Amino acid sequence: MGHVFNFNEAISYEQWFNRPQNKAAFDLETQLMRDLLQPMRGESILDIGCGTGACLAAFLEMGLQVTGLDPSTYMLDMSLEKIGERADLYRSYAEDLPFDDNSFNYSCFFTTLEFVDNPKKALQEAFRVTKDRVFIGVHNRYALKGIQRRVKGIFTPTIFNHARFFSVWELKQLIRLIIGQVPVSWRTVCQLPIPSGKFVYNLEQSKIIQRCPFGAFAGMVVILVPRLKTRPLTVRYQTKDPSGAATG
Repeated sequence: MGHVFNFNEAISYEQWFNRPQNKAAFDLETQLMRDLLQPMRGESILDIGCGTGACLAAFLEMGLQVTGLDPSTYMLDMSLEKIGERADLYRSYAEDLPFDDNSFNYSCFFTTLEFVDNPKKALQEAFRVTKDRVFIGVHNRYALKGIQRRVKGIFTPTIFNHARFFSVWELKQLIRLIIGQVPVSWRTVCQLPIPSGKFVYNLEQSKIIQRCPFGAFAGMVVILVPRLKTRPLTVRYQTKDPSGAATG
């Protein structure tokens, strides 16, 4: 099941997100998501762990058909207030998605995988319901910011006490354990403090800089191979002719 945000945590998260420096970081993260995922207008996407709806709004701006899912009713209420009826919202868990196989063109984990109990099962479910590509965005285990958050959690209770951080290498290993050698692309952003100025912000968008594996936010896209449903072909068996002549 993982950690389910309560009312106070949902409010605190929204207040944290609305700080200017965090919005600037989110802009870099969503731009990375768009660059890696390369969604086509009119296609469908499932936002797994949609939270208060920030990514839902971004997907709607991309012209996608959007579905959001979260286990927290408080998060879903905030999403509904933010986006209205423009997206379908469901209350459920990442490890047990209430959708048929191949229901969506894309699916997305945006700082969600850190808070589930069983990341492997959550990814298996995403790969099951998705036809084309899955985006995974996580707080980077080996980023300076990630280390700072973990150390702070030793002395002060934070939401990141409930989180499991991932590295690029751990994600790739987990993906290949589940579905084998499928194409995977990754980059990272937030290498440097965002409030440092416009120059740093523009530098962050360099694809060369983004190939450094130590940015605070790591984004990865998994390109799924086609999966076809098959059933056994029944072949009628004919016995040998009683006269001794072969049949068939």
